Amino acid sequence: MTSIDRLICETVNPFDSTLFRPGNFWQESHDTRSAIDEIHHEIVTAIDHTVDQTIADQRSRTILLAGDSGAGKSHLLGRLKRELNRKAFFAYVGPWPERDYIWRHTLRYTIDSLMYVPDSQRESQLLLWLRGLISTRDAGLVDRLLGARSTFVRNLKAAHPVGIYNANEFFSVLFHLTDPDRYALACEWLKGDELDEESLRLLNVNSAIDTESKAQNILGNFGRLASTNQPIVLCFDNLDNVDRSERGHIDLQALFNVNSIIHNQKLKNFVVIVSIITNTWNDNAKHIQPADLARIDEHLRLKPIALQLAKLLWRLRLAPLHHQTQAPPPSEIYPLSQADLDRKFPGGRALPRSVLMLGRQCFQEAKHAIQAGRSPLDRGEFTPDHVGVLHPLEPIAPIPPIVNTSTPITTALPIAAFQLRWRETLRLNRDRVTHMRQFSEPERIRMLRQVLEVLGVCGVQPQILASRTYSRYSLGFYWSFEVGRVGVIWVEEPNLVSFCNVMKACQTALRDNACEFLYLIRAESLGIPRNQGYRRYRELFVDSVHRHIVPDLDSMQILVSYHELLTAALGGDLILDDRPVHPSELQQLTRDTGVLQESCLLQELGAFGSDLSSLLSPDREEHRAAGLDRSVADFIFALVQTQQLMGRLVLRETAAAQLSRSIARSSV
Repeated sequence: MTSIDRLICETVNPFDSTLFRPGNFWQESHDTRSAIDEIHHEIVTAIDHTVDQTIADQRSRTILLAGDSGAGKSHLLGRLKRELNRKAFFAYVGPWPERDYIWRHTLRYTIDSLMYVPDSQRESQLLLWLRGLISTRDAGLVDRLLGARSTFVRNLKAAHPVGIYNANEFFSVLFHLTDPDRYALACEWLKGDELDEESLRLLNVNSAIDTESKAQNILGNFGRLASTNQPIVLCFDNLDNVDRSERGHIDLQALFNVNSIIHNQKLKNFVVIVSIITNTWNDNAKHIQPADLARIDEHLRLKPIALQLAKLLWRLRLAPLHHQTQAPPPSEIYPLSQADLDRKFPGGRALPRSVLMLGRQCFQEAKHAIQAGRSPLDRGEFTPDHVGVLHPLEPIAPIPPIVNTSTPITTALPIAAFQLRWRETLRLNRDRVTHMRQFSEPERIRMLRQVLEVLGVCGVQPQILASRTYSRYSLGFYWSFEVGRVGVIWVEEPNLVSFCNVMKACQTALRDNACEFLYLIRAESLGIPRNQGYRRYRELFVDSVHRHIVPDLDSMQILVSYHELLTAALGGDLILDDRPVHPSELQQLTRDTGVLQESCLLQELGAFGSDLSSLLSPDREEHRAAGLDRSVADFIFALVQTQQLMGRLVLRETAAAQLSRSIARSSV
């Protein structure tokens, strides 16, 4: 086995900042072996008690969970889901795009979360909730209820004769959840997708959940059917990236309106957790109505942890490295030391993320101390000129740099760190984002607006359509003020009646001079020639200056990746080069690295100007294939820059894995 010092020099830093990722706890994989029960134990105990109270009396409750950036709020939500999922259903609700879309957004995220299968279970939370709804002393009743839709609906209506909104259609959709062939379709209806007429017919419903009022009532149905079921825990997180009010502050009032309605209408079995940065809460709570603040049942705050727990965090991160050595390392946190913690945190307490960031810095220093022939515990200062790759058989000794050290390190390292973080975020979204309608129209148009603003596109403005219903599907911008405003409409709803209405709204926008040029973004069907919507589409976009763009999934994944990084940056959770990155810095790094240029959708919108016009040619796939080798080379270069020193074998294996993923994706 290899010596511990050799392994330290060769390995990727176990405290790498790409691992600091707040987000949806249903999409993040957590290693329970690295969990430390003592961290924030009192918070977990308090929330566990609140869930137990809700189970006992079914009264909905609200918890405000505050903490500094880096205190571990998002990580704690994931831990709560893992530990309490046996007695409560968990839903993650991310930042909403618009104030007047918050009920539909909350419903969509709730159903999406309920579709996940909890650990140790075989069925989704949604099916478990449904079985809890129809469970009874008569064990055979469940099977009889599932036998016929009319029997199912009639019995549930008899059991719940009042208070259920749109009972016939709602219970009909619940029945279709039990059919594996229609389960996904039923979930789409519950999430608020505007399904086509054939899909609505299959579900025995007449219309979609297309208004705030309908979404509120459908979510309310889950509360009104709570008498025999587990609570649903709604976790609102990443609130720094929510819609802003006209005065510019974060519009928390919209969220607390939702919360108060849950309480005022006496919806049962909800536990609402509002996870928020302490400073964000202090700055914005004054804009919330006092009556709504009074609906908060419990205020909990995450505090810095003791250094004893900080040391345990280090030990768990270093344990896989220590297990590869034959001789025991000098200490359980070698090459780090307690003295490092004491010097950095003289007060004896620290935020968990600050502990991990210090660990990364000290580990890097240890690498260079060993390379220079010193003890890693006597590191001193190191300079980033020592950048290299160790051959598995070479002695540990100074090696010539493999990068151009004339490049200022303050520029090179953040860019390299960003490239790695971008690649990791995009890699995860290649697996997570599998279809366009995974996101609502307002979410997609907001993501598009965010990247256009990064690229410096002039005059980006949302909602250029006059239609109240479909305005949130649109935005406008300028290539130049001489050319005139460009309108963009992105609609993926399969319902062709809605599509026809969008086409009418587009014609109205052009007639009213809301824009001079129009882009329709749509991958879904356009209908057939006899459809009115299809005829209007042809009038607008066939043989016309206006264009129809069929978006590709790669572009959607790029938009989602930037949106996630922006959300992290706004919350102070985007860590590069051992420090948080401000949203304006993220924008600059995104422009400097050109990562958005891989988006064919942005290319076709002309967001990059004429210099990338060749990528729009029929040879686009050749350009993409030609960029594969360059992409992997950039990855290797960025990895060596951020790690400063690593083993050649480790580098080769990491690069091979990256190349394998890239080839697999390009061949799809």
